[in-house]
Amino acid sequence: MEGRDQAGRTRNEKVLNCLYKNPDAIFKLICFPWAGGGSMYFAKWGQKIHESLEVHSVRLAGRESRLEEPFAKDIYQIVDEIVCAMLPVIQDKPFAFFGHSMGSYIAFLTAQNLKEKYKLEPVHFFVSGATPPYSKARLYIPKDKEFSEEQICRQLVDFGGTPKHVVEDKELFQQYIPLLMADVHIMSSYTCDTPSEAVLVCDLTCFLGSKDIAKDMEAWKHITNGSFNLLVLPGDHFYLMSPDNEKFLKDYITKCLEISSLATF
Repeated sequence: MEGRDQAGRTRNEKVLNCLYKNPDAIFKLICFPWAGGGSMYFAKWGQKIHESLEVHSVRLAGRESRLEEPFAKDIYQIVDEIVCAMLPVIQDKPFAFFGHSMGSYIAFLTAQNLKEKYKLEPVHFFVSGATPPYSKARLYIPKDKEFSEEQICRQLVDFGGTPKHVVEDKELFQQYIPLLMADVHIMSSYTCDTPSEAVLVCDLTCFLGSKDIAKDMEAWKHITNGSFNLLVLPGDHFYLMSPDNEKFLKDYITKCLEISSLATF
């Protein structure tokens, strides 16, 4: 029995990367990375964030310590795996979601799954750099067979979704292509309609880089009955990597969660 429990914990830790454990934290912040991204960027947030938060970052199959595992077939497989790993983590404390780009879509479906199946939901939902999946303004992503490597490069640079040094280094880019194509497939095969009724009741905040091409961010308000706020910060799709913007995000998230805890009393 103990062996099975240990195996389960090990599996959960593969899916949810928590570099800086904080048993005394009041909240748990679950972060969902962008297409082609790993867990490390957000996992490092845990080092310099308010002591009331413990940060967990989603690690998808086919990257980092899960390099040998096959990529997910679709976004629903990803969500099922995340929910399974997340349930033991979020049972004891309030939690919030932060998703960037593709991570916003995965976070949304994860929140929907948790609400419908387990009556659980985040106390605050943070969306970043992502046109809502049901918006007509959503960027068209060609199917796999429509892609050439040159088109991949051009789209990624235009979107701002991949660091330039990765695209410009041909050898590095060749190694990166399978991961990108896996995430492109996930994104291109996922569609949904505008929710007929709100899925959530929590407050929702959208963040956007001033030079990002994501559009129609206000349409995210359809997923919740809670309050909606949109903040535009200087920068492109990866505005959050600016030290000033990163600090702002951490401080803002902490403030929102502290306010949410007051509202429960």
